[in-house]
Amino acid sequence: MRKLGFAAFIVALSVLLLSACGSANSPPPKAKDGKLKIVTTYSVIYDIVKNVGGDAVEVESLAPIGSDPHQYDPLPADVQKTTDADVVFYNGLNLETGGAWFANMIETAGKGGKDAPVFKISEGVEPMYLKSGGHEGEEDPHAWLAVSNGIKYAENVKEALIKVDPDRKEIYEKNAADYIAQLEKLHEDITKKMNEIPKEKRLLVSSEGAFKYFSAAYGFEAHYIWEINSHKEGTPEQLKAIVDFIREHDIKALFVETSVDPRSMETVSKETGVPIIGKIFTDSIGKPGTDGDTYIKMIEWNANIIHKGLTENQKL
Repeated sequence: MRKLGFAAFIVALSVLLLSACGSANSPPPKAKDGKLKIVTTYSVIYDIVKNVGGDAVEVESLAPIGSDPHQYDPLPADVQKTTDADVVFYNGLNLETGGAWFANMIETAGKGGKDAPVFKISEGVEPMYLKSGGHEGEEDPHAWLAVSNGIKYAENVKEALIKVDPDRKEIYEKNAADYIAQLEKLHEDITKKMNEIPKEKRLLVSSEGAFKYFSAAYGFEAHYIWEINSHKEGTPEQLKAIVDFIREHDIKALFVETSVDPRSMETVSKETGVPIIGKIFTDSIGKPGTDGDTYIKMIEWNANIIHKGLTENQKL
């Protein structure tokens, strides 16, 4: 289905909901086999929920894998999915605010009430903030790129599932414990790997400024063309600033994200002669069967590519 502008979206949605049985306030239909029907706003949360929920849940991501959740344009079918869901998970921290799409959708789906089963997965994360002109003080949403925050996400999912479905508390607790153990091991491995990079070489240049949390966790400085995808991207001023930085600091490796248009970074690479080492994941996991197709695999992939670019490539 073609994506719609918000006005057309509301018209189509009204027709959809009027033709449906019951109302948005009716108890949502259960998934087959008694599983909880869960909607997440994007694929990173989708994967974390799948791991914590296991066989007790049926999960869908609204923003498709590989897409940018900052500016997602929902379809009428997305609101129907949200209306029917037992639980909705979102990131918060200034992620799902582009065009107010998430808040509008939640209200239209009848889940805007105080006690609605809608949960902010980043609860308890210490936020970092944007610094670019006109957006100072806004929260940076990319907390999941630090594994310590991914652990908080998993804990929040566990607590939310137990609240909604207490009869399966032991299942959720066991799944979460197993998953968090994997995440703790991942954090330890990344810390060790990143410590192999000389501190003066830990300058990470990407398209979007999504790596503040990662950089704070693993001792890097994050630099970028633009700060967040929902704002201006790849302006002449931004390109000039990063080209000057690369030349001044003798940067040897550039990285481009899987969910952004690579042309701005390709321009920077051509202008400076510095190679793009590879693609890294920020706002989405990889498609099934490809590199980075789970939260753990995407973080492992990023660590390996960054390590390679900032060690092997320093000889160029």
